This record gives sequence, C-alpha cells and structure tokens, in this order.
Amino acid sequence: MTHPGATAFPVCELVTLPVGDVVTVTPPGRAPISVFHTSDGLYAIDDTCTHQDASLADGWVEGCTVECPLHEACFDLRTGVPSGPPAKIAVRTHDVSIVDGTVLVHLEQKDDVR
Repeated sequence: MTHPGATAFPVCELVTLPVGDVVTVTPPGRAPISVFHTSDGLYAIDDTCTHQDASLADGWVEGCTVECPLHEACFDLRTGVPSGPPAKIAVRTHDVSIVDGTVLVHLEQKDDVR
C-alpha cells in the first residue's frame, strides 16, 4: 500500500507487539504516537488525550475504543473521534502498515508539531 505524501516511521517488529499491547514512540519533531494492537488490527493515534494532558497508552482498550486514564474520555481507535464528554476534539490518527515484519506509522507531511 502506498501512502503518497507520507513518511514511514518504523515503530517495532510485529512479533514484539502482541494483541492487547500498545507501544508509544516519538518521531523526531512530532508528538508521541501510540500504536495499539487489538484483535481487529493495528491502530496509531496521537498519544495525548485532547481533553487533558494524559497518555492514552496508559488507558484501557476495549474493542476499538481507548479510554483515557484521567477522566474516562473514550476515543475510537479507527477514527480518533471521542464518543462523548469530557473530550470534544478528536485525536489524530495515522495509517499503519507492516513491511517485512516491521510496524510502520505513516506520518503526513502536513502534520504539525504539537
């Protein structure tokens, strides 16, 4: 799969990220990104809750939803959209691929630094 206008950032080897785990990386000049491996697949989102400064990687995952550990804001891992208050703003999502066993996050050139 090609990702025009995106830069592939290697995250980890897929074998080191079993289903149910999450890994957080900080690409140079970018905000931290968490990659969640759910039973439905791999999803990458900005790691910081849009309601208050908390790591979503420290939250709880159920299906394709992650719950922030501070105030129970829930975000859809596929779209980044919150399911309700207190979060009102979506977290940014990123495309993920696997090439030769390596998990890659595709960073858009237009993504601004947070």
